[in-house]
Amino acid sequence: MQSLDFAIIDAHIHQWDPYHTPHAAALAVKLFGKHPYLLDKIIRWVKSDDLIETIGLTQHISAPYLPENYLHDIGHYAVEQVVHVEASWHKNKGKGVIGETTFIESLPFNSTTVKLGAIVATADPRDKNFKKILQLHQQASARFKGIRKMAAVHDDKAIHAWTDEPHLYRNKQFLKGFEALAQSKLSFDAWVYSTQLNDVMALARQFPETPIVLDHFGTPAGLFAPVGKLTGLTQIARDNILMRWQEDMAELALYPNVYTKMSGLFMPVLGHQFHKQGRLASRQEVYDLASPLINHALNCFGAQRVMFASNFPMDRVSSSLVNIIDAFSDAVVAHDPNALEQVFHHTAKQFYAL
Repeated sequence: MQSLDFAIIDAHIHQWDPYHTPHAAALAVKLFGKHPYLLDKIIRWVKSDDLIETIGLTQHISAPYLPENYLHDIGHYAVEQVVHVEASWHKNKGKGVIGETTFIESLPFNSTTVKLGAIVATADPRDKNFKKILQLHQQASARFKGIRKMAAVHDDKAIHAWTDEPHLYRNKQFLKGFEALAQSKLSFDAWVYSTQLNDVMALARQFPETPIVLDHFGTPAGLFAPVGKLTGLTQIARDNILMRWQEDMAELALYPNVYTKMSGLFMPVLGHQFHKQGRLASRQEVYDLASPLINHALNCFGAQRVMFASNFPMDRVSSSLVNIIDAFSDAVVAHDPNALEQVFHHTAKQFYAL
């Protein structure tokens, strides 16, 4: 296990409070928040099976996740600053998304919790008011650095779709709006499933001056075990998922404006079963599962374009943040003993201009 002698930058966390903000589970939480067992049953009844399979458990999304919660999860590790990434703010139409940026700015990020370095908000480039929405985000926070618009849609319809069309990043209206983002010198967080990595390549090709970061290594759904109805059902199928992911990541890395986040590798949609076993993955299990992916990403992108990000609390369902940092840092050092500070600090600082 590595001993990190520097404070890290966590380039991807989510903050929310379903008791006081627009949130998908807000009504259920307010009605049944004092009865966890009943709350879990209600959420599972109301929400689709594909969404439940993606998140694994409901407790970590129905409870508030605020600076003090993250501080608890980080354990003994020192964190210089964090990047909040949009978290499906429920008022997501038009200018309603500004509310999330305002909410994040109101939270107690300070010397006793953790420093907020940047906000990656959301907005839809297809919106006719997209340019104005970007300006409103900038007015709401000096830490606003860019947006994320999720585009993850899988061919397997039983895997949750996070947007309303399968190739959002190729949509003509999306691309026309995206020009405003490029002109504003803002960054873009892209999230797709691994079957859609060609769409990120097309976006990077059309906007070569815009910094783009691929979240979660492109989420190869079903890599570790079956998910949905058709994905990763056999070992041969899982080997093919890995092979295609490796090939597409290598091709994506040829675009110099594209970075990637070493994050989200323990979301249940990859096939992890730890939550069903009622336990968290150990440091060694995290290392054994994640290190081949980390090694390949570092081979393709180089340490200068790979950044650590926890994706907490989403990955909390499968392992602890301490175990993840322990194992990921071991994997980075195994690849290159000199890359640790680059991946856990410098890349994010440079990409987000922190």
